Parts: sequence; structure tokens; C-alpha cells
Amino acid sequence: MTDRLTGFTDILCGSFDNREQYEEMKKKGAERFPLARHVNTVINDRIRDLPAGFCGAFVLEESYYTVGENTNAMPHLFLFTEEEGKVKLTSYEIPEGYDKKSFTYENLAEISFEGLKISEKFTPALYEFKDGVWEGGSVSMFSPVMKFTLFERFSKEVLEVSEIIEVNGKRTFGYDEPLLYRRTQG
Repeated sequence: MTDRLTGFTDILCGSFDNREQYEEMKKKGAERFPLARHVNTVINDRIRDLPAGFCGAFVLEESYYTVGENTNAMPHLFLFTEEEGKVKLTSYEIPEGYDKKSFTYENLAEISFEGLKISEKFTPALYEFKDGVWEGGSVSMFSPVMKFTLFERFSKEVLEVSEIIEVNGKRTFGYDEPLLYRRTQG
């Protein structure tokens, strides 16, 4: 990996939650605001047959969102690569043999690079380093009527994540404020 990509993944990887923001929103009466947790891990060591000279970082993002009594697991597999001084995020499908609940670092056995499939629905996101912060995102059309907008800002202090899903122009998922994740370990 390049120094730039290593610096990016050093900020992005570890365990994070938005407990501080969640408690503040609770005090303000926001009943549907989620308590969210991310565990981000580079998993290149679990992928066999990576091409010679491979310079990317595969990251397993384990996301857990709790609203009320319900917690939803939403894992993702991302490949981060460097392109012209920027970092590109390409989303991959959950590997065969796993589902939303079982796709965790703890459960992850060795997987084949050849078996990994790029998510056709997700438009790759580009991140640029500005004033000590990585910033970027993308807009994806998951279907002709479903739009997903991602915008993120990453620093050593906080991962700021805004994800909005709209169906026919009406928001069906997302919050007015970005979720603010602070490192809990790693």
C-alpha cells in the first residue's frame, strides 16, 4: 500500500460509535436517532490469490444500527485504492457463503479474490485530503426510483457519515445530521 492509502486506512480502521452524539440527541428528544457502531478491519490477509503487486486495501465494515429495541447488522466489503492522489472506494457484494449476520471479521474464513464481485449498484466514491480531513462520497441509483447519496468526512477525531436513501424523491432512510463516529478502540 502507498503511504497515502496507509494513512487513510489508519484513520478509517478500528472500532467506532456515535454514543456521544446519540446521548446528545436523546436529550433533545430525538427518539428515532440511531445508536450506531462501526468496526472496520483491513482483511487482505484473509484473501487468497491477490494479484502480484496488489496495492489496495480490502476493508470489512461491520455496521450495527440500534433504534429502540431493534439492532440491524449491515456489513459491507470495500476496496480502497489510490487514484491520482485521491482514494477510491469500490463496493463489493458480500462473499458467497455469508449473509448480513454472519459476515464479520470473527467469522471470516479465507476467501478467494477471484470469487469477489463488485457491486454494480454502487457508484465508486472518491475521497480527497483537504486541510487534514479526507472528504468525499458518491450518488448511486440502486434502481430507477431509488437513489443513495453518500457523503463522508474522516479525520483522526471523528468519522462523519451521511447516508440518505430516497425513493421517488422522498427520503426513506437517513438523518438530518451526519452520524459522528468516535474511536472506541484500535
